Amino acid sequence: MTPDSRKQLRKQLRNARRGLSRAEQKNASKRLARRLGQSALFLRSRHIAFYLAADGEIDPAPLMSRCRRLRKQCYLPVLNRWPSTRMSFQRLLPGQRWTRNRYGIREPLLNRRLQVKPWRLGLVLMPLVGFDAQGNRLGMGGGFYDRAFAYRHRRNTWRSPALIGLAHDCQKTRSLPTASWDIPLDGIVTDQEQLMLRPHLKCWAEYQG
Repeated sequence: MTPDSRKQLRKQLRNARRGLSRAEQKNASKRLARRLGQSALFLRSRHIAFYLAADGEIDPAPLMSRCRRLRKQCYLPVLNRWPSTRMSFQRLLPGQRWTRNRYGIREPLLNRRLQVKPWRLGLVLMPLVGFDAQGNRLGMGGGFYDRAFAYRHRRNTWRSPALIGLAHDCQKTRSLPTASWDIPLDGIVTDQEQLMLRPHLKCWAEYQG
């Protein structure tokens, strides 16, 4: 796939998720929360990273609310000012103060004392633009998640955190090319299906709702 065709596919899939009505978005978010919120993987994880939905992304907000009710620790990605290509994960606090990053996306006001190393997380829920049945992920093109979890290329024994991509079912495509720097996902969950891609996530299979 050429850079131009990749760009075109990204545009096509972003338009597909943007085209969902407000009611479709809300219902998809609720179905996602029911599907993933009852999985052993979610229930056993104590430190979970979410994202704030934008640009038609499926919204994990109901799942984050459930996370708080269960007294788990919630985290959100924050973009570093320097180096500007890096992303960190910061714990949310009651009365959280907010700002907007360089892309206009809301994120917690930077506080390095609340940030954790990515391998200290138990579960990371990642947005995506597109995916295929093999678990290949098409992101927005910034490479922030790939850089944050690049250590998994260097250490085959790393199994933490579990990386789960979230998407609307309309974002599925037949196949996606991979690059050497791509970090493979452990699973993908949509409002319609779930794919377990890594055999070490045995607890994932305990819920088949």
